[in-house]
Amino acid sequence: MEKEFTLPPKPKNSTFKLIRNIVITVLVIALYVWTFTSIDIDWGRAIERAANNFQRVIPQLFSPDWSATGKVALSMLETVFIAFAGSLMAAILAVPLAFLAARNMMGGVIISTIGKWILSAVRAFPDIILAILFVVAVGPNAFAGVLAIAIGSTGMLGKMFAEILEGIDMNVVEAMEASGANKIQILFHGVLPQITPEFLSYAIYRFEVDIRASSILGIVGAGGIGTLIIFASNNRNWSEMGTILLAIILVVTVIDFASARIRRKIV
Repeated sequence: MEKEFTLPPKPKNSTFKLIRNIVITVLVIALYVWTFTSIDIDWGRAIERAANNFQRVIPQLFSPDWSATGKVALSMLETVFIAFAGSLMAAILAVPLAFLAARNMMGGVIISTIGKWILSAVRAFPDIILAILFVVAVGPNAFAGVLAIAIGSTGMLGKMFAEILEGIDMNVVEAMEASGANKIQILFHGVLPQITPEFLSYAIYRFEVDIRASSILGIVGAGGIGTLIIFASNNRNWSEMGTILLAIILVVTVIDFASARIRRKIV
């Protein structure tokens, strides 16, 4: 006699999940509606003004001022150097903080928790805020941008490096300890070979991010092409702005492509 096939019973909480999802969706929609309706603005006039600005600005953006190519290229080169120097400093500073935050390296919860708190505190400040602080401290120059990128990237790289350290194969470390290896030997022969490829990969990826970040730091006086952006914006020179945007797009695209190739070979 063939056994009758029956569908498994539906979970008892499926109705509750459906109601919960509907309520959350309705609340989100209501929040959006309330947000836009509570703004005291003449939407018709605002849309008309935006349309007029687009009609005036967009054609000039797509007609770059090629006479500004020289100064744009120099500023873009300065931006790349700011990002490179800041990323290099961040990669160096992040290594000891990562070891401090990695629980399996410090051997205690308290020390690793302190390390994680330090990294969280460093990550709390946006690059633009750090740039303003360093412009006040060292003056409006590229060095302020390098310091802002370095400190801002240290927190994120330290967090990534700590996660890599916590994921290494500790059997290698324990085997070396059992064979009588000292701490230095374990570090150079048991830990570093496991973490170096991923450390380099994350550092290169962070350099990609810092290229974008350093492009706007000049707006607050921290050097780079951001200085030209603010000047072109204040002077309503949208053709020069188009040249600047084109330079940023080209440089970011080339660096993204090159770094992706390098990271694939490393990892």
